[in-house]
Amino acid sequence: MIDILIVDDDPEVLDITKIFLERTGYFRVSTGNSAAEGLLKLEEQNFEAVISDYEMPDMNGLDFLKEIREEGNIIPFIIFTGRSREEVVIEAMNSGADYYIQKGTDLKALSAELTHKVLLAVEKKRSE
Repeated sequence: MIDILIVDDDPEVLDITKIFLERTGYFRVSTGNSAAEGLLKLEEQNFEAVISDYEMPDMNGLDFLKEIREEGNIIPFIIFTGRSREEVVIEAMNSGADYYIQKGTDLKALSAELTHKVLLAVEKKRSE
């Protein structure tokens, strides 16, 4: 079982994403509704991956990622957002994100893509 943390300020997105990912049987999911809460959870528990929204109040997903990387934490990190701006994708990848996934309406396809990317990122990290 892979412990992952999902951070998003939208409670519906958190609930749906958690349900879909836990149904795969691969993941145990914890959630946070802000980057600040995510940082606290990362201090309290060991996770093998983080999935974060980009657009959140106070601290966006890129700032959250940068804060984690500044602490020396190389946990796999996936930006999961409704935004598709190219500059956000480039900055996310340059800041150390492992993957960038755009939210959409096909929940089954999104769940499959998230599952695949998390498994790839965790396997890569475990093999290093």
